[in-house]
This record gives sequence, structure tokens and C-alpha cells, in this order.
Amino acid sequence: MRFTPFLFISPFFVLFIITGLFPILYTAWVSLHDWDLIRGQGDFVGLANFEFVLGTDSFYKALRNTFSIFILSSVPQVIAAILIAYVLDANLRAKTFWRMGVLVPFVVAPVAVSLIFAKIFADSSGIVNGALTAINLPAVGWHSDALASHVAIATMVNFRWTGYNALIFLAAMQAVPREIYEAAIIDGTGRMKRFWHVTVPMLRPTIVFVVITSTIGGLQIFDEPRMFDTGGQGGASRQWMTMTMYLYELGWGPQVAFGRASAVAWLLFLIILAFGILNFFITRRIANAGGPAKSSR
Repeated sequence: MRFTPFLFISPFFVLFIITGLFPILYTAWVSLHDWDLIRGQGDFVGLANFEFVLGTDSFYKALRNTFSIFILSSVPQVIAAILIAYVLDANLRAKTFWRMGVLVPFVVAPVAVSLIFAKIFADSSGIVNGALTAINLPAVGWHSDALASHVAIATMVNFRWTGYNALIFLAAMQAVPREIYEAAIIDGTGRMKRFWHVTVPMLRPTIVFVVITSTIGGLQIFDEPRMFDTGGQGGASRQWMTMTMYLYELGWGPQVAFGRASAVAWLLFLIILAFGILNFFITRRIANAGGPAKSSR
């Protein structure tokens, strides 16, 4: 009977080994070979695929674009999600309606979101450029300028995921003991000070979770940049091509090279792993810095 708890949790580990661990290890094996779509496994080439990938400009351009879009999306997203959750936690009328409303963008298909925002940020007929020219401001080359394209793609990501993260923060806020807020109110603490000195410190563990998951998801972004234009190649000069798009190009492009695509996949895995660990230790240190600060008048 002492093995019963292990039997209850074993399905997760069995599924993880089949659908998670095995593909990772198999991809590592493929990355060490000259792998063809038709012939399958070819000659063992060692680290030659990694050397090829690391020697191309496309890899570093994709890496730069990925981090740029990730920062432009994740940072505002977490801040906006906390603020939205704080508003939803207040005594609003029709609470359920508003809480369900913020989740609507998340259930919309990412392809549909990308197509809609691609029209909003169109260079010649987009809504944003139309509004800018209406107030005598120059139009922005959303598909020609690298930074502008990153902002447009980050806006799509924020639109889809901010409400989802807001509900996570809302659940964490509702788990905060009401006695802490009551004590702060009795002590004469204002609403803003209660937010900064009570709510935010109590959300530290949840912030750790959201930051880590946002990092993992942000570095794997594919749908939004892929659908940002009709070509799906990341722009004329690949100004918004991400790591996953580069991986897709190597794996299913004109010259199929599964070994090189697997090398990119493993490099991306190592980058995500490194940043995930770094985020974990940084945010955990912040989370352990102390509980909610004492309220002050």
C-alpha cells in the first residue's frame, strides 16, 4: 500500500516520458545526423549542424527578433494583467461578465487574431496609419521597419494573453486574507498604498509563475509573426523572423534539413532553460525578500 501514492501520480510521468522527454532526446539524436525527409537517418555529423546554424546570420537575426518581441510583449503584459486583476477584484457591477470578457481574446484562434491585426497594422490601408495621417502624423512602416513590426506583433500577443494572466492574478488576489486589508484600512492606509504594500507583495509567488511561463511562451512565439504578412517568411529582410520561424524554415523550407532544424530546436531549448532558471532564481529571491510591508499613514 505504500506504493499507492506513486501509482496515482505515475500517469503524468508516463505521459511526460512519451510526449515530452522522448521527443527531446530524439531531437538531440537527429541534430547529430544528416537527416533527410525521404531517406531518414543519414551520416553521423556530430556537431556540424550546430556549427552551421551558429555560423549563419539568420540565427542571430532570429534570436534578436525573438528577444525583442518577447520583451515588448511580456513586460507590459504582466503589468497590465496585474492592474486589470486589481480592478476586477473591486466591487464592480456584473463581475462575472467582466471577468469572462477579459478571457474572450484568449479563446479566439491565434490565426484569426494575427489576420485581424495584420490589417489593423497594414502599411497603406491600416487603421492605425489611417488614424495617424488623420492627425497629420507620418504613417509607420509596420512591415518594413524592424522595431515597428516587433511592436505590432507584441500587441497581438498582449491582446491574446493579458486577460488570461489577469485571471491568474485575480485568483491570487482573492486568496489574500481579507483581514490584512481590513487591518490596513483601520491603520488609515490609502487605496494606492494598499495596492503597493499589501497586494503586490502578496502576489510575488504568482508573479514568479507568470514570469516564468511568459518567458517560455514568449521565446517560442510562432503564430503571430508567421501570420503577420501573406508570405509568412518574417519580412523581406527577415526583420521579424523568430527562432521558431527559422526552425520551421530549415525543417520544411526549400532545402529540407531536419538535422539543422533539430539543432535550432535544441539551441532554443537550452536558451529557454537558461532563462527559465535565471528568472526562477531572480523572482524567487524577490519573492523571499519579505512579506507585505507594514502599512503607513
